[in-house]
Amino acid sequence: MSRSAGIASRGPDPVLFWLGLALVAIGLIAIASASIEYGDWHFGNPWHHTTRHGIYLAIAASMAAVTYRIPIDVWQRISPLCLLVALGLLMLVLIPGIGRNVNGSQRWLPLGPITLQPSEIAKFALVLYTAGFLVRHADTVRSSWQGIAKPVFVLCLVALLFLLEPDFGATVIATGTVFGMLFLAGARLSYVLGLVGLALGGLVVMVWAAPYRLQRLTAYTDPWSDPYGSGFQLIQSLIAYGRGEYLGVGLGNSIQKLFYLPEAHTDFVFSIWAEETGLIGALLVIALYALLVARIMAIGLKAQRAHELFAAYVCFGVALIFAGQAFVNMGVSSGLLPTKGLTLPFISYGGSSLIISCMMLAVILRIEHALRAGGDGREVRL
Repeated sequence: MSRSAGIASRGPDPVLFWLGLALVAIGLIAIASASIEYGDWHFGNPWHHTTRHGIYLAIAASMAAVTYRIPIDVWQRISPLCLLVALGLLMLVLIPGIGRNVNGSQRWLPLGPITLQPSEIAKFALVLYTAGFLVRHADTVRSSWQGIAKPVFVLCLVALLFLLEPDFGATVIATGTVFGMLFLAGARLSYVLGLVGLALGGLVVMVWAAPYRLQRLTAYTDPWSDPYGSGFQLIQSLIAYGRGEYLGVGLGNSIQKLFYLPEAHTDFVFSIWAEETGLIGALLVIALYALLVARIMAIGLKAQRAHELFAAYVCFGVALIFAGQAFVNMGVSSGLLPTKGLTLPFISYGGSSLIISCMMLAVILRIEHALRAGGDGREVRL
């Protein structure tokens, strides 16, 4: 093996690494632009959120570097423990006086100057646990409905804790991810479709049972029926898209971020990005996500062909989370889907989402590195 090939096998996958770095860089730029006026008005510092996001980036990079060093078989061994820790945090955040309540949702644990969002950790832990279960019970999962009963029960437990916060968006992503992993692991299509039908029925019941969810659905179908109430946020987001046209109004020149679109640096940061960079900038971000997900799925298929099934299922789960959250976030801001609070991976403001996203990407980079090094004929510990 040549020296250059040896160097290549030791480093992370350049395609995946640069795709992730590009999204992180766009996120920093987008947040810096979208939060200037908000930070100046509320904190007397236009760079308040940019500075905090930079700190989150430093923490995320450090955690990703540590995660990259952990062999994948270690994650397989500790996956049940990861799930137990995640469940504990989800319960802890619901305790009055411990969890922080913001806008009617109790989703955050205050840790000094920063806050932790357990639902982000839970989604990652759920992927690890489900991947481990699918490896241990591969034959049963493929042959009978009893094989999928246990992961579905665990999913229901996690979903219940999500809904108590409430975090409807995380529930949808977690459900779609687990169902997708079951299907990709070989579960019968009839069983998966039956679960999807039950889940959709449950979602309909929850929408009708909660007035605020029904109000969001009504605003989604006709935001102009209440332009200064439930439809206000979506209308302002659509105006941002319209103002962007093909090339955008230029970075920093958004009008909608001037308090027309509430807290534009969080769930609706893509709207401001589309306004300032236009159709070209929006398509660039969509293309980056598509390439990222496709690359992760390709690594998962490579692991599957190498009979590294845990690694393969983790890749599939992470790809489904990134794809699902990106699709839902962009769909909400463009009026394609009803409003729900979900971050845009690597881009939206929020430390927990950014850190966990970078850690999940580091796990995939570790898997790809081990597979590539193993292909060079060297024994590598996955």
